[in-house]
Amino acid sequence: MVSCVSKQNAIVLYWDLPEAYKKGDAFEVSIGEKSLGKTEKCHLEAKGLAPDTEYTFTLTGKDFKEEITAKTEPLRRRINIADFGAVGDGKTLNTKAIQAAIDSSKAGECVYIPEGDFMTGSLFLHSDMELYLEKGAILHGTANVHDYEPKIKSRFEGIEMMCYAALINVGELDRNSITCQNVRICGEGRVCGGGRPLAEEVIRVETILMKDYIASLGDSVKECETSTTIQGRVRPRLINLNSAENVTVYGITIENGASWNFHMIYSKNVVTCGCTFKSDGVWNGDGWDPDSSSNCTIFGCQFYTGDDAVAIKSGKNPEGNVINRPCEHIRVFDCISYYGHGITVGSEMSGGINDIKIWNCDMGDSVFGIEIKATKKRGGFVRNVSVRNTRTCRVLMHSVGYNDDGIGAPTVPVFEDCSFEDLHITARLKGMDGENRECQAIELSGFDVPGHFIKNIKFKNILIDSGESKRQAIYLQCCEGISFENVSCK
Repeated sequence: MVSCVSKQNAIVLYWDLPEAYKKGDAFEVSIGEKSLGKTEKCHLEAKGLAPDTEYTFTLTGKDFKEEITAKTEPLRRRINIADFGAVGDGKTLNTKAIQAAIDSSKAGECVYIPEGDFMTGSLFLHSDMELYLEKGAILHGTANVHDYEPKIKSRFEGIEMMCYAALINVGELDRNSITCQNVRICGEGRVCGGGRPLAEEVIRVETILMKDYIASLGDSVKECETSTTIQGRVRPRLINLNSAENVTVYGITIENGASWNFHMIYSKNVVTCGCTFKSDGVWNGDGWDPDSSSNCTIFGCQFYTGDDAVAIKSGKNPEGNVINRPCEHIRVFDCISYYGHGITVGSEMSGGINDIKIWNCDMGDSVFGIEIKATKKRGGFVRNVSVRNTRTCRVLMHSVGYNDDGIGAPTVPVFEDCSFEDLHITARLKGMDGENRECQAIELSGFDVPGHFIKNIKFKNILIDSGESKRQAIYLQCCEGISFENVSCK
């Protein structure tokens, strides 16, 4: 199936990896008799097109051909934030000016961020608009916690709570309805957060505000990872979608949020492409996190993250079990991680995770590679995860003991019906210190409860780098129905 992201002068076509795909197979995109190029990736950009014009493309691969008709974006009326008094000097606080530009824009119009360093606090987008960052433009979040007030209803690590507003907010949290739709955030500029200084300031302020509450929790605080875990959960995200639909983000650099950089909650039909994600020294500095959301796609992106590149979530016990809203139909392809933790499913997965497809990715230079994880308390399930044609440092499916506070679910989680095909596993993790260390190539360590073992997992066409030590590369515990076909070591 071929889909597209439309721009004014270009269209990015993207498609699923065919079931019959073999490594080295190429795809060709053409308009009429004119070829636009061949690629082994699953996306290609057709450039130099006219605005507001319809084109018919043909995608040709081995043993298949498919057509798609797509239309470029019309020229939008631009609302320049400079006309509202915004100053890009890296010092002036521009929150009111930029928000005024956003509020003045009408359906189908574009709020334009010109070249410059525009300091700001929280901004709130509305339906049917575009936010465009010119090359050299920086939408720069401050490190002042008060610039992200008042707090808004949000969700962090699977628990709904009042959090500081994100730098860019789309929609309001609602479990039952969509509150914002048809939004584009694009260009060649940067969305840059307050990073570690902001994270530390939030924790400092919240430690004072939560003093009595933390004391009331008694010894249960010891279940948390650190003494400031609870205070840190209210940190602002960088880009936060709450109950949003039809959101496209492309071309920009997304960097140094105070926690997760791009978080979508109860949202659907979100496409992210051609972006660069960076986070430096931030605890929970994930790149792209779909949370109880559906039909979310990311491709052609680069990650330099201090935590997960991609983290797929669906809530935490006990609240996540009650809300019971899965994260499903997620696509991750043509992405590369230069450092970070890799692609993760969980550990917050109490609402269930289903139909995750990952292909053509390179997670070889990461800490965990491809990881599926949960604690015994979570409940819920992870099903139908498919990873194909990917390089990774390792494959992990395991029970973990951290992030384990909260009341347990009535049942233990289920991990089942997953497949891994055409993988190159380096069996060397790249630590955050840059050093490479040998590790298990495949580790499946399930829950030690009958009926909740990891089950029905298939490995096919797997190449493992055995390393200098030639030690055991595959570890299985509490598993059933695990199959290996054509697994080799070098």
